[in-house]
Amino acid sequence: MSKDIAVSIRVNGNISVIDIKGDVTALTGQPIEDAYKEVSNTGAKKILLYFDKKAYINSGGIAILIGLVSESRKKEQVIRLTGLSDHFQKIFGMVGLTKYTQIFQSEEAALEKF
Repeated sequence: MSKDIAVSIRVNGNISVIDIKGDVTALTGQPIEDAYKEVSNTGAKKILLYFDKKAYINSGGIAILIGLVSESRKKEQVIRLTGLSDHFQKIFGMVGLTKYTQIFQSEEAALEKF
């Protein structure tokens, strides 16, 4: 597990894509939260979180993601996820995150379904 994380934002049409490389933990979550706030402040209604397949996500990271999804619902935004390993897709299902957001196998599939 690393404390390093790289988060960047790009726009694809009317969809804001937040690229996340590195480990998602309570210690590294601030850049993700900052990126979400930035796209929200621009009026984004469609947001894709694109995770690096090698990403590690612990319970603190999951809590951050749950917070983002919860906030997005209040702002009438739609968040989709892609790039997650099969293991983390299963965990997200177990903690109930998939009740509020969808996970896609590829960026193309996620963008198509917005």
